[in-house]
Amino acid sequence: MAANINPTVRRRRLGAELRRLRQASGLKSTEVAERLMISQPKISHLENGNRAISPRDVRDLCALYGVSDDQVIDSLIQMAKESRQQGWWHAYGDIPQSVYIGLETDAVSLHAYEPLVIPGLLQTPAYAQSVIEETIPLVTAEQAATRLKVRLRRQHRIYALASPLRLWVVLDESALRRVVGSPDIMREQLDHLNALGTEPHITVQVLPYDVGAHPGLSGRFSILTFADSSDAGVVYLEGSTSDLYLEKQSDVQHYSVMYDHLQAQALSPDSTRDFITDATKAYIDAMRRP
Repeated sequence: MAANINPTVRRRRLGAELRRLRQASGLKSTEVAERLMISQPKISHLENGNRAISPRDVRDLCALYGVSDDQVIDSLIQMAKESRQQGWWHAYGDIPQSVYIGLETDAVSLHAYEPLVIPGLLQTPAYAQSVIEETIPLVTAEQAATRLKVRLRRQHRIYALASPLRLWVVLDESALRRVVGSPDIMREQLDHLNALGTEPHITVQVLPYDVGAHPGLSGRFSILTFADSSDAGVVYLEGSTSDLYLEKQSDVQHYSVMYDHLQAQALSPDSTRDFITDATKAYIDAMRRP
């Protein structure tokens, strides 16, 4: 697969275009399903980018929607072919969050709020391994090793020389105080976090306890944006057994405003580095105590 082809993003773009064409034709998804003798959920999955679509299905849909421009049809068929290819993450088998990883791989910026742990893109190998082993019940050694490899592979996005991911992270103070693994692992993790925070494309802010109530109390969330103007932003809400992706403009705007408030209430990047340094000293003291 070519390096610039992301099947997850291709499916989203194709699905959005097929939805637009259907709506322009005046047809409801139930009517499309009835005429093509397929299920209505299949139409929804295709338009939401949740599953790949065959070139033949694209041609059938275009005929039903009255699309006669061969250039448009060929373009959609090409996207369908690309959407059926596999991203790098498929080499690791059936892994959780594969849809999110596809979006993250193609995103140009990511705003993340994390109340409990350091985000995966900023984790050290030892910290990541501890998080995986201690938070997933009944995980096998093989499954844990695979998840760790995938998590570290995802971090290539923030180290890419040509176009690194622009990353903003707001961390609740709990993420710094919660001992994951051991004090030594936490010391290494916080040193790593402070080092990454000096990179020009990475911004880290801490939200101290004394801020009190804030818009992030409902839980973690991430906002991904993309270079292509046809791609709306996506809000990602991670769950224990299933994830939620919000793409409506009103939803993205709502979470963007929430994030603006979190950034305004959090410490500045410089003050954050001082805060993390003080937290690191506490772990060093803990290591020295018998």
